Amino acid sequence: MKLEAVEYYHGLLNDQLAADTQGQLDTLLRSRKLYFGGRPLCTVLRPNFYAPDQFQYLKKETETLLQAFSRAHKAAVSDQKCLDQFYLRPWELEMIRLHPEEQIPWSTSRLDSFFSLDHNTLQFVEYNAETPAGMAYEDVLAEAFLDLPVMKTFQEKYAVRPLALRGHLFQALLDTYEQWLGRKPDQLPQIAIADWDDVPTKNEHHLCKEWFEERGCPTALVNPQTLEYRNGKLFAGDFRIDLIYKRVLGLELFEQMGSDNPIFKALRDRAVCISNSFQALILYKKCSLAFLSDEANQHLFTPEQKQAIAEHIPWTRIVADRKTNYKGNTTDLLKVVEENRENLVLKPNDAYGGKGVVLGWEVTQEEWKQAIQTALEEPHVVQEKVNIAAEYFPYYADGYLRKSRLYVDADPFVFMGSVTQGVLTRLSSAALLNVTAGYGSTVPSFIVDKK
Repeated sequence: MKLEAVEYYHGLLNDQLAADTQGQLDTLLRSRKLYFGGRPLCTVLRPNFYAPDQFQYLKKETETLLQAFSRAHKAAVSDQKCLDQFYLRPWELEMIRLHPEEQIPWSTSRLDSFFSLDHNTLQFVEYNAETPAGMAYEDVLAEAFLDLPVMKTFQEKYAVRPLALRGHLFQALLDTYEQWLGRKPDQLPQIAIADWDDVPTKNEHHLCKEWFEERGCPTALVNPQTLEYRNGKLFAGDFRIDLIYKRVLGLELFEQMGSDNPIFKALRDRAVCISNSFQALILYKKCSLAFLSDEANQHLFTPEQKQAIAEHIPWTRIVADRKTNYKGNTTDLLKVVEENRENLVLKPNDAYGGKGVVLGWEVTQEEWKQAIQTALEEPHVVQEKVNIAAEYFPYYADGYLRKSRLYVDADPFVFMGSVTQGVLTRLSSAALLNVTAGYGSTVPSFIVDKK
């Protein structure tokens, strides 16, 4: 059904309508803050479509895997040998121990995957458990596409349902604040969206601020460097902060401001609620997928979870001089890594935005050997190549309607660590799909069905 919907949508477009649609979309992107830094967020003329059963499958399998991640998290906080597998730094170990037991560490998170209909596979490659972006962008992009005449024509034949996210985000933040407080609050919290001033996602922060304030929460965009901890409260100027919606990465915060920064001070005194909690750093590590994949940890999971891991988590290991299981045989891990370059990826444990990722099939054997050496010096994981989904998307250029076959990812958003609602969809001509890395486009996703 999805392929029929895509074909019908493409059939609605011609050179003139593509030109008109591009002009309309450009106006909507500008007026609605849909820019990533200086680049328009969306560069194609079609959203992504899911048939109802496809999205239900993505949701169900994601939520089963989340149960396995939850078990991994519980093992890490209760067993030092398990925690050692995540390679946390000293400041991270301190901060995760400050986490209140009654508070779920992840108000919001995101699992990044490839859902390939060509290969009939769903494979997850990363868990963005610390500070996932894209929720407000996806909502407002969906609203923009629904305002396009071509989408209105499309809806004459197909029912279209956007996958709204900001409401779930807002409720998750309120639930987190209530958990941290230990009771129903007397009033809504004052929220600080904390990030650096020059981040390319600043427009999304503004969109979140507008949404929160429309629902009664005073909200400020704050640079962590401007915060003050005084009289037992955290402030941005005269603005008292009850809840930090943390969009700054913990590692960057530590590297730029040290362990005596105002946020850390307030957390040590339990003077402010933070979302996500720093305990989310455990599963944010690339080692989290190695923890699930490694045969040494399989006893921690239920049969259903082990089946989901086998089907949806690619073979992943922490790079080390050790024996491991590979394709049913026990062998030397480093030998496997060196001899299977064209089927493997190396990722730094703390990487984000694609930084430091080495795709074996895109480098020479000599470059691969050097990457292995780097991986032995600083914690890395090695991961088996997955089936990357690809679809044709229309765009307008040089006076003509054109189409390009682009890689497509499927990154379901998770709320309170267990429930999947909505999805981030990125497109790219490069195998490394990451807008932060400077590639590609973001598009909204809709569930479509015949009327």
